[in-house]
Parts: sequence; C-alpha cells; structure tokens
Amino acid sequence: MKFNLAAFRPALTGFLVVVALALTGAAVRPFEEPAWQFVKSKQPALKLDSLQGALGQGVTVGLLGGFRAIVADFFWIKTNAVWEDNDLPKTQTFIKLVTAIDPRPLYFWQNGSRMIAYDMPNWRITEEGGYDVVPQARQRKIDEQQSAVALNYLNEAFGHHPDAPLLHVEIANVYLNRLKDTASAAEAYRRAALQPDAPYYAGRIYAELLRRLGRNAEAYAWLKQLYRTLPKEADAAKGITPFQVEAAMAPVVLERIRELEGELNILELQAFRP
Repeated sequence: MKFNLAAFRPALTGFLVVVALALTGAAVRPFEEPAWQFVKSKQPALKLDSLQGALGQGVTVGLLGGFRAIVADFFWIKTNAVWEDNDLPKTQTFIKLVTAIDPRPLYFWQNGSRMIAYDMPNWRITEEGGYDVVPQARQRKIDEQQSAVALNYLNEAFGHHPDAPLLHVEIANVYLNRLKDTASAAEAYRRAALQPDAPYYAGRIYAELLRRLGRNAEAYAWLKQLYRTLPKEADAAKGITPFQVEAAMAPVVLERIRELEGELNILELQAFRP
C-alpha cells in the first residue's frame, strides 16, 4: 500500500503549530511575571488585580503582540456591556484598560471620555436620588469630579496622539457642556484649530466663543486670518474639492466678519478686503 504524504499534511501542519505555540509559551514564561508586575506598577488606576482572572495569570500587554487590537476590541465590547448596566467602577476600569492595551485608535479615547464626562455624572446623581432631589451644589460637584477624570484621560491620550485636533475638541466640549467654562473651552478650540488637519469648524467655534466672552476685537482679528486660509470655490483649479469648500464655509466666515465690523464700528475704508 502506497503511503500518501499529502493526505497527512493538514494534520501535520496543525501538530507543528501546536508544538510551536507550546515551545513559545515555555520560552516566555520566565518573563511573564516580571512583565506583569511592571505593567501593574505603571497603570495603578486600572485596578488590574481584579482583572487578572479575566485576563489569565501572566498575560501582559507587551506579550499580546499582534493580538493587541483584537484583545482591545474584545474589552471594548465588554466596556459597552457594563456601560449599559450603568456600572461606573467597571466601566471606568474597562475604559482605561482598553487604551492601556491598544492606545492607537482615537475612537477609544473619544468615546471613553464621553462616557466618563457625560454618562457617569447622570448615573451618580440618579443613584443619589435624581435631579429633583440632589442639590444643585452637589450636582455641580459631581460634574466637576467626573470632568476632571475625563480631562486627565484625554490629556493622557496626547502621549499617543500629540497632533490630534479632535482630542482638543473633546476637551473643549467637556469645558463647554459640563463645566460651563467658556474661556477654557475657547482656548481648547483655539489649540484644535492650530493643529495639522484641524476640522474647519474648530476655528469658527473659537471665534464664536470669543464673541460670547465679549472679546470681539480678538474674534475679528482671528476670523480675518482664518478667512484667508480657507478653500473657496475659486480654488477649484488647485485641487480643492467641493466637499472641502462646503466644509470650510468661507461665506459664513465672511458674514461674521461683516457683523463684527458693525459691532466694532469699523469704518468702510478700514473694512476687511477679501
């Protein structure tokens, strides 16, 4: 009877893979515990001791290698599950765990900070009796506490995404929507507008916040400078797309410049000339 090696190749390949994985596991085992201790020392806020059972003893971020994205996605699904249960401690822990495993997706940082800044204050106020029962001063204190956690989290993200304008936008929105701090929100939008690939709306919102603050002269100077940099219909020959022209909203910016000229009593001879 003739021996057919080809028929056994799938089984042989599978056996070799299992052997290779076993040998690799044996090789890295002496390094697992020191690595795990190092990760825990660098991430004290993650409460990783309580998660060792879920992760498996000795599994470290460094040893995940190419599986980091898959593992992070798995824990993001878990994050959403505990978020739906309004479980604040677990949600906050899993949010930080996800970005500790894989800090590359900006999505994790953005949505994690929103859960912390916007959802968690509502959970805490509801747990203490609701908005009709909890005093305004206490509600304000809870907003400040959760906003501080969210802002610290977003600032940590700059270590991985130093030029991301959308992180500045998230910071601005926390100041504006949760803390009602228009001045800090304006400054964050200014930083967003100055970043490479900043969304066009960041510069417009910065100017609007300056107007809210009564700083019309600054808003006027900013908008004039901004207008000169915006793509316009006349720039189509330079490779500017219709979508870019629409998003830039140069006519709206010019309209606001004219409004400010009226408010600042700018003479016609001194008016902005596009």
